[in-house]
Amino acid sequence: MTERMDAGAAVDRAGGLTSAEVAERVARGEVNDVPVRSSRSAADIVRANVFTRFNAIIGVLFLVILVVGPIQDGLFGFVIVANTAIGIVQELRAKRTLDSLAVIGEARPTVRRDGVSAEIPTSAIVLGDLVELGPGDKVVVDGTTAEADGLEVDESLLTGEADPVHKRPGDPVMSGSFVVAGGGAFTATRVGREAYAAQLAEEASRFTLVDSELRGGISRILKYVTWMMVPTAVGLIISQFTVESNDGREAVRRTVGGITPMVPEGLVLLTSVAFAIGVVRLGRKQCLVQELPAIEGLARVDVVCLDKTGTLTEGGMDVARVRPLDGAPPERVARVLAALGASEPRPNASLRAIVEAYPPQGADGWHATGTLPFSSARKYSGAALTEPDGAASAWLLGAPDVLLPEGHAALAEVDRLNDRGLRVLLLAGTDRPPDDPRTAAAVVPYALVVLAQRLRPDASDTLRYFAEQDVRAKVISGDNAVSVGAVAARLALPGAEHPVDARTLPAERDAMAAALEDGTVFGRVTPRQKRDMVGALQSRGHNVAMTGDGVNDVLALKDADIGVAMGSGSEATRAVAQIVLLDDSFATLPSVVAEGRRVIGNITRVATLFLTKTVYSVLLALLVVFWQIPYPFLPRHLTLLSTLTIGVPAFFLALAPNKERARPHFVRRVMRYATPAGIVCGAAAFVAYLVARHHYTGAGALDAETSAATLTLFLMEVWVLAIVARPYTWWRVGLVFAMVAGFLIVLATPWLQRFFALRLVGEQVPWTAVGIAAAGGVVLELAWARARTREARAG
Repeated sequence: MTERMDAGAAVDRAGGLTSAEVAERVARGEVNDVPVRSSRSAADIVRANVFTRFNAIIGVLFLVILVVGPIQDGLFGFVIVANTAIGIVQELRAKRTLDSLAVIGEARPTVRRDGVSAEIPTSAIVLGDLVELGPGDKVVVDGTTAEADGLEVDESLLTGEADPVHKRPGDPVMSGSFVVAGGGAFTATRVGREAYAAQLAEEASRFTLVDSELRGGISRILKYVTWMMVPTAVGLIISQFTVESNDGREAVRRTVGGITPMVPEGLVLLTSVAFAIGVVRLGRKQCLVQELPAIEGLARVDVVCLDKTGTLTEGGMDVARVRPLDGAPPERVARVLAALGASEPRPNASLRAIVEAYPPQGADGWHATGTLPFSSARKYSGAALTEPDGAASAWLLGAPDVLLPEGHAALAEVDRLNDRGLRVLLLAGTDRPPDDPRTAAAVVPYALVVLAQRLRPDASDTLRYFAEQDVRAKVISGDNAVSVGAVAARLALPGAEHPVDARTLPAERDAMAAALEDGTVFGRVTPRQKRDMVGALQSRGHNVAMTGDGVNDVLALKDADIGVAMGSGSEATRAVAQIVLLDDSFATLPSVVAEGRRVIGNITRVATLFLTKTVYSVLLALLVVFWQIPYPFLPRHLTLLSTLTIGVPAFFLALAPNKERARPHFVRRVMRYATPAGIVCGAAAFVAYLVARHHYTGAGALDAETSAATLTLFLMEVWVLAIVARPYTWWRVGLVFAMVAGFLIVLATPWLQRFFALRLVGEQVPWTAVGIAAAGGVVLELAWARARTREARAG
């Protein structure tokens, strides 16, 4: 049940609800019961794997074979059952991994009850709860502002409004917005599905199998296959019942044998399994994939935009030194810094470092009468203070190049410090209230606060990996450009020696894109600019990934092709990102890229195997219809060949390591190989069949003809497998030989010969079948080389 209450009826009590009131609301169902759907339900997974178009086709054909017999011609039905079971098991494993990681990464808002603040799950919020807010917090339910201390909320993801909205007591707040500055609290007036964001997202799920070139391409292929199957199958049915008019059961078996291999039944399964196993592997590395296509998407990116703080550097900083300016007394500087730290209940990383160096105890007798929280757009924070002697003063703490006029003497020292990769803040006095828009126009410099940033130990190796993979890294930060460039230079990032101040970038998209193509490091970037920069790069055809941890990264993360958030980052960044690095390890990104490349490269290989079978099956059916002869294979023959040359090898190939770079145009590349391969395989098998029909006569001739055609088709399919398995490794060579050994065992074992109706008669036709396969193999190699040449020219 979901409820709402009028804003006027909201509980207006500083201590929040009592335990008894919470219990009453829970009993009445006034709870925020919107489920966090981090993954599909088990029922959805079973339904998606069982109730498919091709399972229905195979199921009907299986029932037909059960009626006419024998059972060995229905083996394909048992294979489909096994495939479906494997798919369900693997996706359930992925679901368990996602669900457990989603609990770790889930937002836990702070709620005040019985006068005590505590973090609780989002689903435990009740109507009338007093929910506290701070910078980076996401508004999880609708409500009315009860407390506001410089509270600024970004509602752009909901309304499109570009500028943050200042909230005062009594103002409404909407779920889905997030805090960019200040703090406060609001009373929940709508919970559950009544909340604004919940209404927008009612039909949405964070776990999705769509919006992926790989899956979209496979869907297109399956659509084309369906169009080909229907007329071909109709023609095959008519021809087989005409040719085998004296034996209806044999006509049915041959017809089913012709239709069944047209269905690429395992392709969707192996794609799902490859994605699911990727989720499990990444989950072991504390990487939460909130949207499955993100695995594939990150493998396709060619530009990765990195926020410096929290990505290249660790979240924490240290005060290296404080340099008083113009003879300011060091003791007074220390007390002002301690008072500023004490005035902010939710300090950012810079202020936390100052609080550690100058604890609040050093500001005894100082009291804050007003505060201005830090904003990434403003680049400074401030406070109005009352000193122990009763004197009033106002102070600002922020970016020197924003607060000081151009050419100020102190900026020269700031530049020298920035050159060493240090972050520098200016402490300045002002004679205006901190929240006055003109307060920064006339400040009195008081001291430079120098902060040392801690580089992530894994950042350099990760940047080197991206460079080796032809992925360009762009550092975009709100900090001073020179300082950001110095940090990037310490990480050996090419182009770091020429940092760009984003305030000089053109606003027009094409001009901005050109500047971004040339530069590598950009400083003094506003949150709005980050978003514009991502869009400008995308306008040049780039696939862009964005990493970040702060509220100033949310808009860019949302618009990037792939958003990657740090687990310790703000609730808002984790909510919009497709990938969350729960242990904050930047070094996990190469693993995500590797998983994506494994999935893309291997599914391309596997799809080639499956679609080669579809192409030769359609061709054989058309040739049989044209020649008006019995179809050369029974279902059992093609089940055997599919298992040995496609099913078993595809499973190993789909899950093997693969470092090939992801390339676009999946459908075109697969069909460029599968179409000629399928035509050559089908033509070789049909020629062998015609030769055998010319040679054999009398009783048992059809079985001998089928066996000869089966031998040729097996050798052709093994040849295709050997090509697809390149480049060779010891296990890939072993895989091909194991499949050949499996077929030889069938030919050499009497009961398996009888079971699969395979009997090679004489020597002339079997060796002719081998010779046809050898000639077909040469044609395959030529066709493959031509396809590779065309692909190289195209891409």
